[in-house]
Amino acid sequence: MAEAFLKQLAGDKFEVESAGLEPGKLNPLAVEVMKEIGIDIFGNKTKSVFAFYKAGKNYDYVITVCDESQSGQCPVFPGGVQRLHWGFDDPASFQSSWGDKIEKTRAVRDKIKAKIIDWLKLC
Repeated sequence: MAEAFLKQLAGDKFEVESAGLEPGKLNPLAVEVMKEIGIDIFGNKTKSVFAFYKAGKNYDYVITVCDESQSGQCPVFPGGVQRLHWGFDDPASFQSSWGDKIEKTRAVRDKIKAKIIDWLKLC
């Protein structure tokens, strides 16, 4: 969700890439709540942060959005990168009915968007 918002809100100001420690399938909750606001992430592929590291990628910013309980497991990139951590609940961890999970995921989506908007004002 963060990758899609940053691409949408920042335009071509940044080259945006997203990756995880254990890439798998996109969370259907995230796909659904983004679709609700007109952003289609269905076809996005999950990527490995280690693949970017091994490729020698360099970044001006690395923004981790790990759940606070998992923040110690967020990736770290070497070099002169500016690191930011924005903790959000992980929709994959939600334990309730589908309707409740959707509501909680919408809240996460909206928090991510608001954080990106605030951060872009500072850039």
